[in-house]
Formats: sequence, structure tokens, C-alpha cells
Amino acid sequence: MTKKKTIINKSSSISLFDSLLPILLLVVLLYINVNIYGDSALKGSNQFILIIGAAIAFVVGLKNKISIDLIFETISKNIKSISTPIIILLLVGALSGTWLLSGIIPSMIYYGFNIINASFFLPACVVVSAIVALATGSSWSTSATIGIALIGIGKALGFDVGVVAGAVISGAYFGDKMSPLSDTTNLAAAVVGSDLFEHIKYMMITTVPSIIVALIFFIIYNLFNLPAENLNTVDYIESIKNYFYISPLLFIVPVVVIFLIVKKVNPIISLFMGTILAALFALFFQSELLNSIIDQNSEVDVSIYTIIMDSIVTQTTIETNTLFLNELFTSGGMSGMLDTIWLVICAMIFGGVMESIGALKRISQSLLNVAKSTLNLFTSTILSCITVNVTASDQYLSIVIPGKMFSNAYADRKLSSLNLSRTIEDSGTVTSVLIPWNTCGAYQSTVLNVSVFDYFVFAIFNWISPFMTLFIAAINYKIKKVLN
Repeated sequence: MTKKKTIINKSSSISLFDSLLPILLLVVLLYINVNIYGDSALKGSNQFILIIGAAIAFVVGLKNKISIDLIFETISKNIKSISTPIIILLLVGALSGTWLLSGIIPSMIYYGFNIINASFFLPACVVVSAIVALATGSSWSTSATIGIALIGIGKALGFDVGVVAGAVISGAYFGDKMSPLSDTTNLAAAVVGSDLFEHIKYMMITTVPSIIVALIFFIIYNLFNLPAENLNTVDYIESIKNYFYISPLLFIVPVVVIFLIVKKVNPIISLFMGTILAALFALFFQSELLNSIIDQNSEVDVSIYTIIMDSIVTQTTIETNTLFLNELFTSGGMSGMLDTIWLVICAMIFGGVMESIGALKRISQSLLNVAKSTLNLFTSTILSCITVNVTASDQYLSIVIPGKMFSNAYADRKLSSLNLSRTIEDSGTVTSVLIPWNTCGAYQSTVLNVSVFDYFVFAIFNWISPFMTLFIAAINYKIKKVLN
């Protein structure tokens, strides 16, 4: 008869040096890797660096006599905790593809352009970008679609492109943060164990004042920097009707999805319904587009079924006579989300090892010793998120690593996990775009064709959010606590 192995957690004896060593080495390795690979680091090398970081933490655990069974049990628990966000990420990819093929996104762009005028252009950029990001759950998709077009109009109007980019990014990240379809919003809630809808509701305390400040700035700036000439109708916007059936009827799908979300229907169900409805709308409203795609691919076996299915699972590009529209009408589908999912899984493996060896608890205890007040704890969290953004160069890591590190600290202070999930979004998600070598900064700069240094000052919402969090904490306004 074999003796049952007992899992003993000796993590309480781990030193602060051992706790910090894996994080410090991970940050150094990620910094080197991003410098070598640039934007393509997300394709897999960053993911493997996270595995290396987990391996380093694993060795530290063995040195401190932590049970191997405990380490792998915690890793499994961590990965299981993000199963819902992973499904949501896949469905977000599917949604973007079907919303493109069905003409929903093109209709948003077409009608949005026809209601924008120079006298209210900059605040309109904020509002339109926020609406699109709220509907799609992605600041990246917003910039790659409506953002590119707004930059073009801004140039034609005579506005500084840095100001326009700042307005687009402010609105896009506001919508991204407040959307239950957003990967970062779901991730922030999942990492610390907050309810998704409660997390979004609690973020309004800091997020709404931040976007109001941004809107006031852009309204005033617009008034004092109004271009002398009005913009005539842009030909390429009108040409959208040459490829898609454009109609307000297509907005039924976004309205249904938003209605389901408002009614607190499970995000997975809401996204799935939005995907299926959009696929049906593509079948009924975009028959000419579907037939033209079949004609363009007459040499291969293409059918309406395969076109719709491909829009859900793989990259879809609607071919036009304009390079700009070709770039605008592209979606990665579910497969386009795999790099993000891979990154999140690897980050959770690293976090699982760090948690199991007691490193996160040890660091939290040290931070609690330094952070004598609630304000100091919030400040430490913000600085940690920004540091990870600057050094590790990835917004997902700026959510996962501090989220895991500070979870126990907030619990020990009897603070609701909603405080932590909100703070890491206010300081991790939104500041990533302000750092040139961060994946978000590099992406937005490339897509909008505007240097980070040109839009940095004008991304009002992004840099003011951490300060708003500190202000709310300083006045102790609605800091939610655990009652038990």
C-alpha cells in the first residue's frame, strides 16, 4: 500500500529577494525580447519568455521546498479561472468578422462621417470612437476602422494629427474600458475575482469624470482652433456604398447585443447572439457582396457558406479599388485572437507559479508594511502597473502581474476586489498606449500614423485616469469594503 503524498505549502518562509527575483528577471527578459522582435513579440516570443519566467519561479520554489504538486495545482486553477474570458475573446473575434461582412461596421463609419462637422469635430471624435469601442469592445479595432478615417478627415480639416489621435484614443479607451465585450475589462475582473458587471459599474466612479474632463478640453480646443475651411464630402466614404448595402436597419444587431448586455445576459450568450444575427444579416442584406466575392474567387471552391464561416474563424478582407478601404475592411476573426489568448494563458502560468510558491503573498506583505494607508496602497498599485507597462511592454501583463501581486494586500485591508480591478484598469490598461515601445503604443502609432510623442499630451483620458483614481482614494469617496 502506497502512502498518500501530502501537499505542504512552505511558502511562508520565502524571502523577499526570492519573491522578487522571478519578476525582475522576467521584466529584463521581456524588455530585451521586445527590443529584438518589436511588434511581432506578441506572435509567440513574449509568451515563451513568460514560460521561462515561470520556470525561474519554479526553481525558486524548489529551493524553498515548495511542493511540485501544489505548484501545478495552482497553475491549473489559474488557467481554469480565465476559461470564460478566453471564450469571450474568441467570440469577440467572430463578432468583428461578421459585423464587417454584414455591413454593420461600414454603416457605422458611413453614417458617423455624415454627421460630423468641423465646429464639433474633436469632441465628435471622442464620442464616435467611444461608441464604436463600446459596441465592439476593442480600442484596437476602433483605431483600425473609424480611427483611420477620423485621422484622414482631421488632416483635410486642418487639425493637428496629434490632437485628432489623442481624441480618438481617449474615446476608444473609454469605450474599451466600459464595454463588457472588452478583453482587458474581462481580464481585469477575472484576475482578481470581481464580477464583470459590478466591475464596470464601479469603474464609472473614476472613468466618467475622466472622460468628462477630456471632452471639456477638446470642446474648448476645438472652439479656439476651428479651421477656416469646411470639409466637402469625402469620395471614399461615399464609395462604401459601392461595396456594401448601407442601412440603419443593420444597427438592429448592435442594439440587440447592447440590450442583452444591459439586461445582464451572460456575455458569452450576448456575443454569440450578435455573431449569429450578423451572419444572418450578411446573408440577407449583403447578397451582392457575397456574390462578388464568389466571382472574384471563381478558380477556387467558394460558397456563401464558406465566406460567412471564414468571416467568423479566419481573416477576412473585402477587396475594393482603394487601398485605404482594403485596410479598413479587414478582420482577423477568431484566429486573430489566438495570440492574445496564448499570451494570457502563459501569463496565468507565471502568476500561478508565483502564487503557489508564496512570492505574491510575500511581496504583498512587504507592500502592506510600506503602504500604511489606503491611499498608499492605491499609489503602489498604480506605480506597479505603470512600471510593468514601461518595462514588460504589454498591457495584459500590467493587468495580470499587479492583479495577482496585490490581491492579498487588498483582501487583508478588507477592501473589495472591485477596488483592485478598477485601479489596474485605470493605470494598466489606459497608460499602455502612452509608451512608445509598449505593444499598444507601437500599434496605435503605426495604425494612426502618428508618433506617440505627438499624441501623448492630447490623450487626455489616458494620462488623467491614474490621477483620478488617486484623487478618489484621497477623498475616500465610495471606496468599497468587504463587510464580513
